[in-house]
Amino acid sequence: MIESFIDSLQAFPRGLVFVVEGLIVLALAKFAKDVVTRHYRVDEEVADKGNLAMALRLSGYFIAIILIFLGALWQTPTGGWASLSDISGAGGFGFNRELGEQVLRVFLYSLGGIVALNLVRVLFDRLILYKFQLEKEVVEDQNVGAGAAEFGMYVATGLLIAGSVSGDSNSLIVNPLGGNTGYGELDAILVTLAFFGMGLVLLIAFALFYEFTTPFNIHDEIERDNPAAGIALGGNLIAIGLVMFKAVFGSFFGWGESIASFLVFGVLGFALLYVMRLLVDFVLLPTVRVSQVIGSGHNIGVALIESAVVISSALILFMAI
Repeated sequence: MIESFIDSLQAFPRGLVFVVEGLIVLALAKFAKDVVTRHYRVDEEVADKGNLAMALRLSGYFIAIILIFLGALWQTPTGGWASLSDISGAGGFGFNRELGEQVLRVFLYSLGGIVALNLVRVLFDRLILYKFQLEKEVVEDQNVGAGAAEFGMYVATGLLIAGSVSGDSNSLIVNPLGGNTGYGELDAILVTLAFFGMGLVLLIAFALFYEFTTPFNIHDEIERDNPAAGIALGGNLIAIGLVMFKAVFGSFFGWGESIASFLVFGVLGFALLYVMRLLVDFVLLPTVRVSQVIGSGHNIGVALIESAVVISSALILFMAI
């Protein structure tokens, strides 16, 4: 018992290193956001103008950054959270070269995540909610539905990147010319980029699928300041983000096996989330038409229930398979 107590005390200083690093990453993420939004001040929009849509956007952005940070932190030599024995030297607090390398790795992957998030927001604007100017809706109109949709987009993208960067750095990859080669840092980056790209395609496809299978026009409803439509879209994006996280999470042992697993989870995710939306309509809320009360009724409560159900279903899929 005493040894466990001592081990915990020794691990605490090392944990503080990552807490501080996480705060630094958040500060850099906020700086990057301020740089790309120079035509308005985020602080002024949130604090002085009480812009809830901007607050939702920024909250999703910060959550996504920390998800990426945790995904990078998971990428240890043993493919999981590092214990004190993994990185500490004899009789130390873990402050050695291996800890320094891990801190640097987490920092660099987090910086890459910041860049990716800001690029994905542009794609989200141009490929998914392309019928209106998302920036205008959030900044000028303070459109909560648009902010909620962006919240879901950021969290889903953060989950995707977190799953892509996590894994076992001692895994083997298959050389296209035959044989296995060591899984080095460059290989890890290439695999991360490949699965991030595939996941991004899946995310965009799901958003378009959701729009196609929804009776009301998502663009029109969000532009009309319907918060329920944006909340429902954001919730479904988070749910598919959890599915994508499961699809790309873990060790990489070969392109064929990993891509096959990714596609299976993608198809299952599309089918599961669509079925769960139907179940909300016919089983959980049988006396109302969910699409009608979200679309024409602007019912935020029903949109939150739908989001809760699809996110819960995605969590069950994540834990059960």
